[in-house]
Amino acid sequence: MSDKPRKRRGPRKATPDYLQRAALFHLERYASSSASLRRVLLRKVARSAEAHGTDREEGAVEVERLLVRLQEQGLLNDVAYAESRARALRRRGASAAGVRARLAVKGISRDLAEQALAAAAEEEGGDAELAAAIAFARRRRLGPWRLPEQRAERRLRDLAALGRQGFSGTLARKVIDAEDIEALERLLVESLEE
Repeated sequence: MSDKPRKRRGPRKATPDYLQRAALFHLERYASSSASLRRVLLRKVARSAEAHGTDREEGAVEVERLLVRLQEQGLLNDVAYAESRARALRRRGASAAGVRARLAVKGISRDLAEQALAAAAEEEGGDAELAAAIAFARRRRLGPWRLPEQRAERRLRDLAALGRQGFSGTLARKVIDAEDIEALERLLVESLEE
């Protein structure tokens, strides 16, 4: 074994071919919006400009061309990404406000986020916000999922946890103050029948 330290390889030159390979590799590993992929690729362009003196503007133009090609090929689809992410977040117990905020961070427009939330709500049926609040409470073991002797002393903390997630006070009280888990399940079934 050699005593020489391994030489760290610097950033690669941001050629059109390299950017395409990097984009495809990223899309294979992660679901991504156009804005997220743009940020990843522009960071590579910036590192290349610092290390190799390549032109940032030329790299940015190439990134935009690449994004358009990927969208035309169906490999990059913001609508499908937003709908998939909204469904996953709702199942985990994210409020509508929380979903909007997380999609906005990923560069999804407010209109597209609303469309994705509507698609997720239509798929779930019933009161989607109630279902998400119950899922969050179950996952975090709040309200009826707590030990009976802890419920009263932890009530305000549980309400605050739901509030921080973007659920309304009324909905938070409905979930946290439910008699038991079965009562919440009945509420959910009733919302599906409406």
